[in-house]
Amino acid sequence: MAKSTTYIIGHRNPDTDSICSALAYTEFLRQQGRTDVQAARAGNLNQQTEFVLEHLGMTAPQRLADVYPRVGDVINSETVTLRPDDPVASALELYHRHNIRMLPLVDSEQIPCGLLLLKELTEHFLLPTNPGEMRRVRVSSSSVVSCLHARVETLYQPDRLEDLDLYVGARDDGPFVEWLKSIDPRKSILITGQRPDIIRASLTAGIRMLIVSGGAILDKSLVTLAEEKKVSLLTSELDTANCCWRTRLATPVAEMTGRNFLQVGRQELLSDLRLKLLHQDAAGAVVVDDEGCLAGIATKSHLLKSSPVKLILVDHNELSQAIPGADQVEIEEVLDHHRLGNFHTDKPIRFINQPVGSTCTLVAGLFRQADLVPDARVAGLLLAGLLSDTVILKSPTATQVDREICSWLADLAGLDFQEFGNRLFSAGSPMASGLSARGLITTDFKEYTVEDKTLGLGQVEVVSFHSFMNRKAELEAELQKIRDEKKYTLAALLVTDIVQGTSLLLTAGPKELPFMIGYPAQETNLYLAAGVLSRKKQLVPHLLKIFKD
Repeated sequence: MAKSTTYIIGHRNPDTDSICSALAYTEFLRQQGRTDVQAARAGNLNQQTEFVLEHLGMTAPQRLADVYPRVGDVINSETVTLRPDDPVASALELYHRHNIRMLPLVDSEQIPCGLLLLKELTEHFLLPTNPGEMRRVRVSSSSVVSCLHARVETLYQPDRLEDLDLYVGARDDGPFVEWLKSIDPRKSILITGQRPDIIRASLTAGIRMLIVSGGAILDKSLVTLAEEKKVSLLTSELDTANCCWRTRLATPVAEMTGRNFLQVGRQELLSDLRLKLLHQDAAGAVVVDDEGCLAGIATKSHLLKSSPVKLILVDHNELSQAIPGADQVEIEEVLDHHRLGNFHTDKPIRFINQPVGSTCTLVAGLFRQADLVPDARVAGLLLAGLLSDTVILKSPTATQVDREICSWLADLAGLDFQEFGNRLFSAGSPMASGLSARGLITTDFKEYTVEDKTLGLGQVEVVSFHSFMNRKAELEAELQKIRDEKKYTLAALLVTDIVQGTSLLLTAGPKELPFMIGYPAQETNLYLAAGVLSRKKQLVPHLLKIFKD
């Protein structure tokens, strides 16, 4: 299986607090001895976050599209295989040695060309329906030589695969000669002990293959006769019974498998594999990599294995905001400062949720509780996330804890928090950046559910409403498109002027919205949210209340 990794990750539209807390908490856990943790992100960076990382000389976390468990996550990379021309005897030996039930056939380039199932193989050899089927074998002279470890006296067309009937020469000499007349010798294999008369009669009749058991030494005249009659003449140290059994097992495995077998890619979702195994009545699937080479075998037992991917969620605790697939992997911890959502786990986890201004405040507090001191760059990350989420401590979400942590982090980072905060928001205002209307709305966008209604709320900070008013019409049209596509009851964009300390709310909602919104209208679908800086603490509670009522 793939190596277990715990990704520390924020919500789908990561803001500065989300990215910075993920990076900083990863460093915190590594200082405590964790080696399996890695910071990640579920979306694109905004301009503000890009400024922070560039200013501090930090690398952006790895981008993950989703964490749905995949086939490659649960299979073993080391797989026992067979070549198509290997005998069935080799397959049975491998089944026993490795305690497995299926063997993939691969060519010289490791491309799968068949799947051999133990159940089907044993049914073929142990449960024949008639004596003729029991006798019939499909072999070549060379495959019999290999399977019996036989000594070659003569070989005729050694690699030609043929359907032959297998017999044992156990009759008396007279009856045996009569019996030879009743079979087609060129479609027969005969196994006998050191009985010269039976051997000579068989060679004279032109038997296709003659195997002499018990380590017999043959007269040279018999070898000469075999060459004349185009007989493959072999001798074996095995007794007659074992020669019979192993000759039956000399069939190349390719002859026991069809070309139709279930094949899936390493990146295929485990849930899709489950459907295929259940509905196609397949015992297992051959797994291939991007080049089509064998990567492993997947069976129904693999469906029960846990994904090696685990998560620590930061800056959110609702699955609707989490990276796709979060509900199908183990969540180890949650660090957040938002309201509690529809979150549940199968076992107890560490869950830290406190009413402070940022997740970075929580991470910084963990450093202090553990008596660990972040270096200047990590302190800068934590300071940036704190200042971003609290709007340089102006937001009503800012607490005394945030102010104390801010001072501590600023000293460690060697930064003036007011000057750094102003640069942060100046660099991060996307309104005049040329970003598309949808990009502006969804850069910092979250969904909220109240009863049977879903609200989609974005937020963008500006240093003046002038740049917003220049783009109001296109933003309003795009909001309506998003509402229609997602079936939102309300889609809205909170535009916050961090200088004036107030906001405008642009909406696409139901026709009765103007009578219920509770904010004074400035224009059609535009409302003044005086003094509102925090979506989480001010706007969301207000909207959830009115839509619930």
